[in-house]
Amino acid sequence: MITQTDIILSELGGLYGQKVLADMGEILRYYDFYEGRGQHWRTAENLDYRPTQFITNLTKKLIKREARFMFGRTPELRVRDRDGRRLEDMQTLLDMVLEDNSFPERLMKGARDCFIGKRVALKLTCDGGNIGITFRPSTEFVFTPYDEDADRLSKIIFFYQTADEPERVNQRVWRQKYEMENGHCFVTEGTYDGYGNLIDGGEKIDTGLDFIPCRVIINDGLTGDLCGESDVAEIMANQQHYNRLKSDDIDALRFNMFPQRVAIDADGKSLESMKFAPGALVDLVTDPAVGDSGEQASLELLESKFSYDARFEHTLNRIKEDMHELLGVPNLSLEQLQGLMQSGKSMKALYWELIERCEERWTVWEPALKWMCRTIFRLVGACMPDLLEIPENYGIYCEHLYPIMEDEEEERRLDLSEVQAGVRSAESYRSKWQIFEN
Repeated sequence: MITQTDIILSELGGLYGQKVLADMGEILRYYDFYEGRGQHWRTAENLDYRPTQFITNLTKKLIKREARFMFGRTPELRVRDRDGRRLEDMQTLLDMVLEDNSFPERLMKGARDCFIGKRVALKLTCDGGNIGITFRPSTEFVFTPYDEDADRLSKIIFFYQTADEPERVNQRVWRQKYEMENGHCFVTEGTYDGYGNLIDGGEKIDTGLDFIPCRVIINDGLTGDLCGESDVAEIMANQQHYNRLKSDDIDALRFNMFPQRVAIDADGKSLESMKFAPGALVDLVTDPAVGDSGEQASLELLESKFSYDARFEHTLNRIKEDMHELLGVPNLSLEQLQGLMQSGKSMKALYWELIERCEERWTVWEPALKWMCRTIFRLVGACMPDLLEIPENYGIYCEHLYPIMEDEEEERRLDLSEVQAGVRSAESYRSKWQIFEN
């Protein structure tokens, strides 16, 4: 069967190919862990009970909160000329393309894939006059950048299995390859069976572009890192300890919540006929073997005095707090938010670390989204040259929007008072609040 391994090794040789292959295995484990399937663990065998495995998937919750905070309010992308005036026709076209592609939904899901799988591919297509925007997870592509510019691609290959059948001849793998040759972008797309034989397509086509319409967004990482880092890896150990502690707590509660009944000097026959139910009468008979010692049969309850509530809760909360700290997501409850809901500044202070983390990520995401907008106009110019006249000089402005309350009205009034007092210029006010003349 043609596998992911075959595709990677055939396209990326040497040490880089081996590194990408090993990285793919890690990413698959991260996705399993994110979904909860990879959070199970081995338990001791030959026990007289089945140990509890109770999973609370905090990993999925935290990563969704990250993506929701960063892209829950879709960033505003504006097209302006160099003087800051709105370019109506280009803005209308951009808005239509984004709407047709359900961009807010795809952006949110693409961010999750990036946070989990270390990187994501932003891919643009032009088919029959329709501009397509998709995000592809790291398990479905490999790429090679130019040596002098890691943001520009010299080759990228997309692939995924379309038919998983027991027999190789019936299996199907779709593969699409973009590559640069002599300043031209060529695309080869085809469907292969499990033996690697071409079933359909395979023709090499000149796209007419002088660039590959794809861009890889790397999550965190260092200079020259083409793989990125996974947020799942940051909190895996904490998640495992959290699940095991909660499971052990359930077992401890189960074994200690039922007291043991202790019968002293009781006749065995009376114990056999004894029933325990609400309102039941116990006919307890003294064992005749006690003799004339004067002892009487008695029945007592032996309850466990084991107590660990405070230490257990402290440990769980510490592990959970560490997970929030590692990802920069504040651990807030409704009780903590009481009294702060009236102040946007207080709310912003609580989310300041997460805002900083998002702004750090925007250093990668903002250039990628601006590239996307410019590429849309380049594709329109190449595929539909008569649709719109695109000027040479224009700018793309990206506003980061976060779902927290802001004291904007108060700040606007303060800024206006500064303008009236002459300590702030009107141009400075318009620039801050992005008030542009049409």
